[in-house]
Amino acid sequence: MFVDSHAHLDGKQFDSDREQVISRARAAGVHTIVAIGNGDGPDEVDCGIRLAKRYDFIYATVGIHPHEARLANEAAYDKMAQLAADEKVIAWGEMGLDYYYDHSPRDVQKNVFIRQMELAGTAKLPIVIHCRPSDDSDNAWEDCLALISEHWAPTGLGGILHCFTGNWQQAKCGLDIGFMISFAGNLTFPKAQQIRDAAMQVPLDRILIETDSPYLAPIPHRGKRNEPAFVVETARKLGELRGLTVEATGEVTTRNFYNFFKLTETAESTI
Repeated sequence: MFVDSHAHLDGKQFDSDREQVISRARAAGVHTIVAIGNGDGPDEVDCGIRLAKRYDFIYATVGIHPHEARLANEAAYDKMAQLAADEKVIAWGEMGLDYYYDHSPRDVQKNVFIRQMELAGTAKLPIVIHCRPSDDSDNAWEDCLALISEHWAPTGLGGILHCFTGNWQQAKCGLDIGFMISFAGNLTFPKAQQIRDAAMQVPLDRILIETDSPYLAPIPHRGKRNEPAFVVETARKLGELRGLTVEATGEVTTRNFYNFFKLTETAESTI
């Protein structure tokens, strides 16, 4: 039994076979999926909710990705505040900082990040963090962790450092202020030793797994469109690192997910 704690199933990459993708995930043992509510910007933050309403084993988030931070406005904030009350919404995000692509100015990214933390705190939802530094610096991590420490840690609500790409010290900073660390398919990549080093040190009860579908397909699917069924390969690699079977890794990370979000595991559901 596995949980894909982060998937962008609304993307156009799935328009031709979305139901089959979800069916394959279920056949692979994926018990629960979190549909991330970013879409292509503020006008589509309900995309995860729309999917979650169709499948009882799918939960949703709402949030503005740092790529689209430049598009944020008061109407978008009001819309998200309303959507956050939906019973299928379990977190706010993904949100954060992206200094790799810089699709939005960095000061705008920071301001939108802070505003969303304020809204998530009011909604009493944990947050899902995207943090990607530029190639030559960890400054995104420094800024991200500083903003979380100042504006979020006092809430005690915690969150997820999604698709973790940092080092152990950065993971520890997140752990210290109540975050779960989620590993994606890049855990399997040959050049990802820093990520594997962190994965070997994060306490086992603080780890989640995800696909970040349709991105970052794990080996042996690298180069293909990623999909929730492939979370099993991330679990397999994590298990190798921690001396666990793939089944045990699935059980541990599933339990972590339900414990963190204070959810009750439900019986197997039909599509």
